[in-house]
Amino acid sequence: MPLLRAIPLAIAPFSKWLAATELSHVIQTTTWIIPTLQTIHILSIAVLFSSAVLVDLRIWRLFDRDLPLKDVARRFLPVIWPVLLILLTTGILLIIGEPRRSLQNSTFYLKMALLAAAILVTAILQWSLSADPHFWDKGQTRQIAGRLAATASILIWCGVIFAGRWIAYTEVG
Repeated sequence: MPLLRAIPLAIAPFSKWLAATELSHVIQTTTWIIPTLQTIHILSIAVLFSSAVLVDLRIWRLFDRDLPLKDVARRFLPVIWPVLLILLTTGILLIIGEPRRSLQNSTFYLKMALLAAAILVTAILQWSLSADPHFWDKGQTRQIAGRLAATASILIWCGVIFAGRWIAYTEVG
């Protein structure tokens, strides 16, 4: 955890500079911008999380058991990537508007690490299904591995959401 504490201190000068930019000032002083960005960010998280979890639940055979996994994945996984771009855009704008709140908060870096892990697990699941639509159905070992990956996906995405909310309640700097 020392690294998570060192990063915010090292980035403090950049955070101060960013807060002084014109774009940051506009975001800070226009009353509707931050609530609008936060709303778009939260709704995008809901769409992304729902899409990932529906595929994960299908891997566990708890959702749409009568549909092939490839069909469920084809319906929900492609939604994740454009929504991630929306999250990236709104997240960057929120950081520009309130750089100290995120960039000097170790919880933000925990969220980013969890996000990287969630994206990796989701990409692996999507890649495996696009390479072979029946990949996670072939044999008991793959079914168990698929369930472990699906469980990891759900837990990591929940961690991303929790850490994102936790940023508001952790001490900055």
